[in-house]
Amino acid sequence: MSDARQIEADIYERLSKVIDPELGRSVTDLGMIAAIEAAPASSDAGTYDVTVHVELTVPGCPLSETITSQINGAVSSYPGAQLLPHIEVGSMSRDKLADLVADLKAERKQNPFSKPGVKTRIFAIASGKGGVGKSSVTANLAATFAALGFDTAAIDADIYGFSLPRLFGVHTQPTNLNGMLMPVTAWGVKLISIGMFAGADRAILWRGPRLQRSLEQFLSDVWWGEPDVLLLDLAPGTGDMAISVAQALPNAELVVVTTPQPSASDIAVRSGLVALQVPMKVRGVVENMSYYEHKGEKLEVFGAGGGQRVSEQLTQALGYDVPLMAQLPLEPEVRETGEAGRPAVLDADGALRTDGIGQTFRGLAERLLAV
Repeated sequence: MSDARQIEADIYERLSKVIDPELGRSVTDLGMIAAIEAAPASSDAGTYDVTVHVELTVPGCPLSETITSQINGAVSSYPGAQLLPHIEVGSMSRDKLADLVADLKAERKQNPFSKPGVKTRIFAIASGKGGVGKSSVTANLAATFAALGFDTAAIDADIYGFSLPRLFGVHTQPTNLNGMLMPVTAWGVKLISIGMFAGADRAILWRGPRLQRSLEQFLSDVWWGEPDVLLLDLAPGTGDMAISVAQALPNAELVVVTTPQPSASDIAVRSGLVALQVPMKVRGVVENMSYYEHKGEKLEVFGAGGGQRVSEQLTQALGYDVPLMAQLPLEPEVRETGEAGRPAVLDADGALRTDGIGQTFRGLAERLLAV
């Protein structure tokens, strides 16, 4: 084999380590490398021009720069010779893309999270009423898992009051690959929400089967790969979506969010008691807005003890320990940063903060994964 042919074979092998960030597969497995051509460079002996022909799944793929940058790095860091990379980007033919999508769908065919042996930990974040910060807890917890290095996905299952796109600063729609959707990735978290689609600002009045179908589509028509953690932001209360989640994801664990005052905690207990009707374990309770720290003093603006009350009542009713897992302070920064499109647990570079809120959510994430 000539030096040029050996280089082409070696580069193909190196590109098998380049992973498409949306599909979670190597670009070689996905058929995205159409050709590799190596030829001696006329300007310098021992140097080769290497042209890699890349076929993206769709024209204008939003992550094309990420993919081409990785390919460029794999070529330029080749240890055996001095290589000059040239990346030529195109898109797959309609037939080739259809075959790829058919192969991917054939691997799954159904909700991938209900199959035996699935290792994804699934946490459904619930509350008895709105306004207790359930979506904020979901967003910051998902961002924490991602910042800790876990492959993290989140579904905005609050069809009526979707919040995750705004909290993650998402203003784009999922990429559609011949009917298979790619989740939008923001701050390291793969996301899907009805709020990402056109016309989502209009009132949605789905009930019963149609509401359940929306969750099934989010689970089976979106390419999630194999995330370590999946979070669902449920609608408040104990309505259709909570039942649908339990039926579709019997291995999901429920996390109940409440605030300290009795008007919230009493209703929060009901959201946990859904576990009496469906095969879902209540993992624990999170008390949000527990206190406001002012000049070193903790002011209990909304009273005290709500989280502990929910914990004790659910423990008694369900017959197993439902601990109070975290008490989160009332911090204006959480709202301000979240509404600006960045989960408050992250700094501007996307790293997990090392101060109070970052450490609190780190502790919550680690405790959830401990069992």
